[in-house]
Amino acid sequence: MGRVLVRMASELVEQTAAGGPVVLVGIQRRGVQLADRLAPLIESRLNAPLKRGTLDITLYRDDLQAIGPRPEVRETRLPPDLNGATVVIVDDVLFTGRTIRAALDEIADFGRPRRVLLAVLVDRGGRELPIAADITGLAVASAAGDHVAVLVSELDGEDAVDLVRGAAP
Repeated sequence: MGRVLVRMASELVEQTAAGGPVVLVGIQRRGVQLADRLAPLIESRLNAPLKRGTLDITLYRDDLQAIGPRPEVRETRLPPDLNGATVVIVDDVLFTGRTIRAALDEIADFGRPRRVLLAVLVDRGGRELPIAADITGLAVASAAGDHVAVLVSELDGEDAVDLVRGAAP
């Protein structure tokens, strides 16, 4: 995972080299930890600190009624002004695109970025919406009934990407 994140950081530096403020935003849960790992790699190449944030898209989901009466809502914390910035959304797995659609909706409530990029550790295909990652760590061919689990040491005690066939949650 370390090598993949180093490559992703290099690609992000290339894509944000045009200038202007860059805000790295991790989607709760594992996107936050991945953004935390990417940030120092990017900052060392840019020789400048990045603005950072976290995003919980729970209340922006299009299936909120399906997840029950008491969804677990985590912290959304963004810099006060996203206007004119390049916002880099970081997530662990890109599948249907619905999480990213919700993230874009939430970000729009906080301002109007100049540009939004998407960086994902794993792209497993299966899009239901026309959303594509700008930076992809790994592309995994998977079927609709499969499950891709990303484990990060901060939450799970280890770093791993597991593809479980026929085990969709």
